Amino acid sequence: MRVLVVGDIVGSPGRAVFREVVARLRASGAIHAVVANAENAAAGNGITGELADELFKAGADVLTMGDHTWNQKDIEAYIAREKRLLRPANLAPTCPGRGWVTVATPLGPLTVINLLGRVFLPPADCPFRAADALLTAIPGGTPVLVDVHAEATSEKIALGLHLDGRVAAVVGTHTHVQTSDEKLLPKGTAYITDLGMTGPVNSVIGREIEPVMRKFLTGMPAKFDVAKGPATLEGVIVEIDRVTSRAVSITRVREAAKP
Repeated sequence: MRVLVVGDIVGSPGRAVFREVVARLRASGAIHAVVANAENAAAGNGITGELADELFKAGADVLTMGDHTWNQKDIEAYIAREKRLLRPANLAPTCPGRGWVTVATPLGPLTVINLLGRVFLPPADCPFRAADALLTAIPGGTPVLVDVHAEATSEKIALGLHLDGRVAAVVGTHTHVQTSDEKLLPKGTAYITDLGMTGPVNSVIGREIEPVMRKFLTGMPAKFDVAKGPATLEGVIVEIDRVTSRAVSITRVREAAKP
């Protein structure tokens, strides 16, 4: 089973390149499932139900979120009924929605877990203990992929090692900069610290350059609109052995839309 895991989708440029690249990879038979972080899909600020539907139609099997989960006003009702849109599992248990889901793929079921880091981010329950509890509750025999939406690289690395051998893959999101440390951990779990960003290339992590520069230079408030121009999709393809539910390989992906 080859799963494309996509880094943070930012605004309309990110959604457009996601749609084009996923369609191309699916048509070629290169992938069997798609998991994408979509917490910046709505102009870089959360997601709406309409945009989630757009991304599912474009080929996503599961969408994960992060610290911007609740930024759009209609999302609570939508996430309560759409199981394929995940919010971090270690948010308060009274929050609507859920932090994991099992979906069907052409090569069998795939389980996805969404976690939120605690270092330099708003308060959340312990992601390590949340993962342990979920892995006890989720039926075995199904490959498990974990999106750790976190700021600190140390926290993501520690979670990867904590889950090594118990899940097929641990991938990091949130920083919008693709790292080059993709690897198979000693016990068979695929790992990368950050998948990167699916959005505009000529930007500061997806935003217009000038307002960000002005903020850094002056400290004055500025509105950070999503940048325009060409975009790329970044992420990884994780190949999973369906017998062992462990990773065989992990390959970085950086794809632009075709002219």
